[in-house]
Amino acid sequence: MPKQSLAGQVAVVTGAARGVGAELARALSARGATVALVGLEPKELERAAAECGPDAGWWEADVTDLAALRSVAEQVVDRYGRVDVVVANAGIAIGGSFLDSDPEAFQRVIEVNLLGSTSTARAFLPALIASRGYLLQIASLASMTPAPLMTAYCASKSGVEAFAHALRGEVANQGVRVGVGYLSWTDTDMVRGADEDDVMREMRTHLPWPTNRTYPLAPAVQRIADGIARRSVHVYAQGWLRGYQLIRGQIPLVLGRIAPLQLRAIEPRLRETADARRGLVGRGGAADEQARAARKVGS
Repeated sequence: MPKQSLAGQVAVVTGAARGVGAELARALSARGATVALVGLEPKELERAAAECGPDAGWWEADVTDLAALRSVAEQVVDRYGRVDVVVANAGIAIGGSFLDSDPEAFQRVIEVNLLGSTSTARAFLPALIASRGYLLQIASLASMTPAPLMTAYCASKSGVEAFAHALRGEVANQGVRVGVGYLSWTDTDMVRGADEDDVMREMRTHLPWPTNRTYPLAPAVQRIADGIARRSVHVYAQGWLRGYQLIRGQIPLVLGRIAPLQLRAIEPRLRETADARRGLVGRGGAADEQARAARKVGS
């Protein structure tokens, strides 16, 4: 089927330096949108923006910094005259057991994934109200399937899902539509980084099909772009996630029976290697840690 055009629209994507964000910026650009990329890695942002056409722009900003995001929103509107679509995509993760996790890293996941999304909405909603636009909050299978060894990520993604659903009713009468995007394990730096941990990778392989495999990035992002073009309430990067909505209430009960058996088998290895997984996962996590370290030195 022909792809729905986004010609004449301005789309902002956070977490756009790599992974889903960068690929989505390219996909929206290919449909005619002018894209504004926001993230932490200037070189990667510049490279990704260059692939999105001559009108694409990029801004370095931490999504947990509301003042910086408001400044970005003002600059985007000044440059392009409007904002029609905002995708709150920025996210990081840690893995491992809750008690073994580093409290600072755990808190940072909540700050970036949840509070970063609320700051993104707060900064850009005035522009979206002016254009009667669309906000897409990227959630995850993790918001439907709370899984052991992913407590921070699951909590943050459940939070952004609830936030987006609640916000939808508040801004609908102002002409803004709000959607939630769901992805399963998708081939990104974050997932590849998580798979570098042998114990976490083994735990994931024991998840029930189809949650135990990694899905290619490009088709997943095209589904998200389709949802943006339709301004959908729910956007599913993998089609089977739609069915999971119908059974999500039963999933924690099933996991409550299966997970203890799997954890019992790997617990000795999990404890022995706990120190190796106290940091953020993947290149995006490393970029976040580097940016925070630079800010501490600067202050």
